[in-house]
Amino acid sequence: MNHEFAVQALRHMLRIRLFEERTLEVLMQGKLASTMCHVSIGQEAVAAGVCMAMQPQDYLTSTHRGHGHLIARGGDLGRMMAELMGKETGYCKGRGGSMHITDMALGHLGANGIVGGHIGIAVGAGLWSKLSANNAVTMCLFGDGAVTEGVFHEALNMAAVFRLPVVFVCENNQYAMSLPWSKSTPAVDFKTRAAAYAMPGIDVDGQDVAAVYQAAREAAERARRGDGPTLIGAHTYRFFGHSRGDPSAYRDPEEERRWRERDPIPLFKARALSAGWLSQDDMAALEADARQAMDDAVQFAEAAPPARDAVAFEDVYAPSGAHSAERERQHSTL
Repeated sequence: MNHEFAVQALRHMLRIRLFEERTLEVLMQGKLASTMCHVSIGQEAVAAGVCMAMQPQDYLTSTHRGHGHLIARGGDLGRMMAELMGKETGYCKGRGGSMHITDMALGHLGANGIVGGHIGIAVGAGLWSKLSANNAVTMCLFGDGAVTEGVFHEALNMAAVFRLPVVFVCENNQYAMSLPWSKSTPAVDFKTRAAAYAMPGIDVDGQDVAAVYQAAREAAERARRGDGPTLIGAHTYRFFGHSRGDPSAYRDPEEERRWRERDPIPLFKARALSAGWLSQDDMAALEADARQAMDDAVQFAEAAPPARDAVAFEDVYAPSGAHSAERERQHSTL
C-alpha cells in the first residue's frame, strides 16, 4: 500500500460513484434508452480492488449491476454513458444498454442480464487460457443471488476439476432483490462453500478496497501458477434498492444506517490520510478530476447521434468465412 495504489484506488471508486449517481440523474430526466438500470453505489471497493489485481491480458465477466466493473477495468466513461443513452457512439452502438455493456479490447467479455449467465462464460475463458497457455486469468464477478443458481455449481465444479485459472468473486450485497442472504443459503461463509469444490475460499470485507485487492491478487497469482480457481466472498452492501423502482422497504433502517457508516470511499480516504498515502490536496484533485470526467462523458453522450433502426441487424452474425482461418488455428492447438 503506497501513494500510487491509493491514487488508483480512490480514482476508480470516485469515478464509479459519480457515474452511478449521474446515471440516476439522467434516468430521472428521461434520457436513458431504458427505464431499468442497476447501480452499485456502496459496492465500489469490490470492483476497484478486483480489477486493480488484474493484468492487461486477463479477462473479466460482469453482471447486470456491472458499470463499476468496466470503469475499474479502464472503460471509457463517454462511450459507457452513450451506450446507456442508446447512442451510436456507445460501446455496443446503443443496442446493449446498461446490462450488456462490453469492451473486448480490455478483456471485458460482457455484462449479462441473466443472473449467473456469465459464470459459465468465465469458465470457458479459463479453459481457453489453459489450452492456449496465454497466461490470462479470468475474474468472474457475480452477486449473491447467482450463488443459488445451478450454473454456479456446474461452473465451480468444472473449474476445480480442470484447475482452470478463474477467480470467482461474489459481490455479496446481502440481498438478491428482496431475499436476504441469510435466508437463501445454509452456508453464509464462502470458505465453507469453497471446500465442497476443493478450492480455497476467502471471506473478505468488501468495504475495504485494500483487503479486496490483496485477496484478489493472491487468488490471481495462484491461478496464474496453475494451481486452479479460488472463490472469494466480498461482503458489501448496495445503498439503494435493487433497481430505481425499488424503495427497499423490506430492509431494516438500522441495518442500512450501519452499512452507510461503512461507506468504502470515506473509509479509504481516512485510512489513506492517516497512513500518509494521500494528502487533502491529493484527494481534492482526484475528486475534481472525476467530476470533470463525468461532465465530459455526459456531454459526449448527449451530443452523439442516436442508434439507427436501419443498422439494427448488423453485427448479429459474423460474415461468412471471416473467422475460418482463426478457427482452424485454434483447432490445431487443441
